[in-house]
Amino acid sequence: METTFLKINPADSVVVCLADKKKGDVIIVDGNKIILAEDVPSGHKVLLKDVKEGEDIIKYGYPIGHARRDIKAGEWINENNLKTNLSGTLEYTYNPVNEKLSIKFENRTFKGYTRKNGDVGVRNEIWIVPTVGCVNGIAERLATQLRQETGCKGIDSIYAWHHNYGCSQLSGDHENTRKILRDIVLHPNAGAVLVLSLGCENNQPDQFMEMLGDYDKSRIRLLVTQKVDGDEVEAGMAILRELYAIAKEDKRTDVPVSKLRVGLKCGGSDGFSGITANPLVGEFSDWLVAQGGTSVLTEVPEMFGAETILMNRCETPELFQKTVSLINNFKEYFLSHGEPVGENPSPGNKAGGISTLEDKALGCTQKCGRAPVSGVMEYGVRLENTGLNLLSAPGNDLVASTALASCGCHIVLFTTGRGTPFGTFVPTMKIATNPSLAARKPNWVDFSAGQLIEGRTMEELVPEFIDKVLAVASGEKARNEENDYREISIFKNGVTL
Repeated sequence: METTFLKINPADSVVVCLADKKKGDVIIVDGNKIILAEDVPSGHKVLLKDVKEGEDIIKYGYPIGHARRDIKAGEWINENNLKTNLSGTLEYTYNPVNEKLSIKFENRTFKGYTRKNGDVGVRNEIWIVPTVGCVNGIAERLATQLRQETGCKGIDSIYAWHHNYGCSQLSGDHENTRKILRDIVLHPNAGAVLVLSLGCENNQPDQFMEMLGDYDKSRIRLLVTQKVDGDEVEAGMAILRELYAIAKEDKRTDVPVSKLRVGLKCGGSDGFSGITANPLVGEFSDWLVAQGGTSVLTEVPEMFGAETILMNRCETPELFQKTVSLINNFKEYFLSHGEPVGENPSPGNKAGGISTLEDKALGCTQKCGRAPVSGVMEYGVRLENTGLNLLSAPGNDLVASTALASCGCHIVLFTTGRGTPFGTFVPTMKIATNPSLAARKPNWVDFSAGQLIEGRTMEELVPEFIDKVLAVASGEKARNEENDYREISIFKNGVTL
């Protein structure tokens, strides 16, 4: 008799298989014997009691959709017999929940770089940031030449951050591009930055530099290539050599963990995401918030179906209203393009055991633990509040991770069940949801939360995970950095001229 299954919440009408199951296998749940009606893959759901067409199916203690037809106990629940309950925008009522978490203050530190303005970085890199995509090639040539000249001695790395924009965009898209580029230039993981401009773009260089506010002019420099007589590469290298001479003198020092800011992201999720990796990251998020640090949750479309949990954790009615706007504005964005709000799970999600957006969202939002929501931000806005923050951005892995880094996160904690190699412009740690992924892709995975279905307990794993994150914050390379997989992506909504 097989017993490798999990009932997540006492109210659930499904269990999750922790290994592949065969038709005829028997499981015992709450004293009831369930015979599987068909083969069920690992990470997928089995119905515990008969339901009628239209009746809700419960997982994590909440509805994850309704039955498309009458379904019998023992059947495999998937996208073919389960349909989302999501539709358009909703009205919400604030029912505050402020759970008291007893988490010990540990007075931990990491080794970071303290900047002139008091901000802290976990890397000391030299970045070349194009104001427009037209100079991407020059930016890459400059980065390559500086790496060859210096060998990156005394600094962590040298990068040029390519993008397609800075021109031929209107209104909101243009401002989004400017904000994200501003945020990258001001990010404390950069010890020095060369802002590289063409000169005739919509994102005018002088106006962009004004947008930076009061910045360190010794470490952030501008080059407008159209104004250079002759070789713009040599002009750029002259500036970069000066910046390198400054940045290489920076040293790591002990910094309180309260200064650490992490982004919370998932991608290539599977049926184990809400059972292993996301709850582990949620425990870390709660721990960090208890130390005075900051975590940021985004992927607004992947909150649909679990949004009331976040709304009711808002510290104030004002934050509740901001969260309502966050959710409904994104739903209006979908609807304005003629798209349904519930068509989110990808083919990989479905193959991994996620059947509806509610199923995905209730697992996704566990990354932010149980701490109260202390801030709600629009896309492109820089962090102001410590604690748990919500950020407006889509679910797309590259766009959302860039948004998290741009708001000021030092590291992105990225949970995944299917696996992904990419990283954004800050260290992007991959946390595997299952042992198979961790075994097959050790070159992608930084930490395996799949140990939780191999007999390890959350109490054992959380301290190890905290140590791992602080090691990366102190300079240990994340897998994406070792592989040199790093890029940025900027959210686009409107027309391109």
